[in-house]
Amino acid sequence: MVTSKVLQILVLFILFCITQASASHPKGLRVHLTRVDANGNFSKVELIQRAARRSHHRMSRLMAKTMKAAADSSSKVQSPVHAGNGEYLMDLAIGTPSLPFSAILDTGSDLIWTQCKPCVECFTQATPLFDPSSSSTYKTLPCTSNLCEALPISSCKSNCEYLYTYGDTSSTQGVLASETLTFGSTKVPNLAFGCGDTNQGDGFTQGSGLVGLGRGPLSLISQLGMGKFSYCLTSLDQSKTSPLFFGALADIKATATNTIPLVKNPMQPSFYYLNLKGITVGGTQLTISSSTFALQDDGTGGLIIDSGTSVTYLELAGYKMVKKAFISQMQLPVADGSDIGLDLCFSLPSDSSSVEVPKLVFNFDSADLDLPANNYMVVDSSTGLLCLTVMGSRGMSILGNFQQQNLQILYDLDNEKLSFAPIQCDQL
Repeated sequence: MVTSKVLQILVLFILFCITQASASHPKGLRVHLTRVDANGNFSKVELIQRAARRSHHRMSRLMAKTMKAAADSSSKVQSPVHAGNGEYLMDLAIGTPSLPFSAILDTGSDLIWTQCKPCVECFTQATPLFDPSSSSTYKTLPCTSNLCEALPISSCKSNCEYLYTYGDTSSTQGVLASETLTFGSTKVPNLAFGCGDTNQGDGFTQGSGLVGLGRGPLSLISQLGMGKFSYCLTSLDQSKTSPLFFGALADIKATATNTIPLVKNPMQPSFYYLNLKGITVGGTQLTISSSTFALQDDGTGGLIIDSGTSVTYLELAGYKMVKKAFISQMQLPVADGSDIGLDLCFSLPSDSSSVEVPKLVFNFDSADLDLPANNYMVVDSSTGLLCLTVMGSRGMSILGNFQQQNLQILYDLDNEKLSFAPIQCDQL
């Protein structure tokens, strides 16, 4: 009889543990993303100008990281330069009791961090600073933890202290700790984050920190262990939020889904690389050399997909051919787009309803990304300009978020593939 009681209690205890574990580690999450300028009362052309300016700055930083890593590879020095900044904010909360805040979403870096009291140097943020002493679930991480060892720069006193830099004067510095983060109504305990008491950088001021969604062990997707995430970005001129899904909720429901392999770059393990084979403009396959967008042995080159860059940047040799094809096929006068921050613009006729835009298709391994015109051409009615949201670069190429609008994009990390399908994102 005693044995039966013991077994019964043991079974109940196991069931309780399973229930607690499933509650602590949800199978799926949904959160909402907001464009950083969504509440700024900007005109469409101002939105484009601001996004183009940030894109150029971010592209420069991404390329600086790539070039530095290539230069350091011969001496085996690990580059501390990361992506930083972004175009979308995620609403979440931290601690127990929970403190809501907004953080920049960044698929180009890994660390999750927010500003913490007592601050040595902090930028102004819209929400109160997180006070670790007021949370019952805050714990500092020891220097022996795997995640402390995953930091590019760390030091050890009584706790794991970090410095995470972003390629210019932007940086966060503080203590690596663990906390309960809340996404919507779902609480996830024991997530590692940077509790930053010394933080610098103009690009961070839209939020109160940053959530890295890269491929490294410190990123949110890696720590959740859900294996996949997807997002669907609403149009630039829409005020509606964009959904971000994790785990079981991330799958694409559309039947017409395209899938391409994700490529790894050992020199840049956090970035999501795709193998761009060619480009088609207006039905004509451009004669771009196969090496133009290829990933090089030193870690340079290649193309990444990035949520934090708005404009698409193509290696200059390939971009020049794209530009030439659009000029020859548009049959409109070329205009100066420098005020908008874009390279190729055209003057629209008085009756712009009859203007036809050549198709733009990116040819990847095993699938083509056939873009609607709104995903690569923008109209500024105030100046009568029609501009291409693609520009040239040197050292790497970036598929930006203008081109990702109204596509659900699934990052399947378990199977190393990326899938996409056209969907009205505001209806998901």
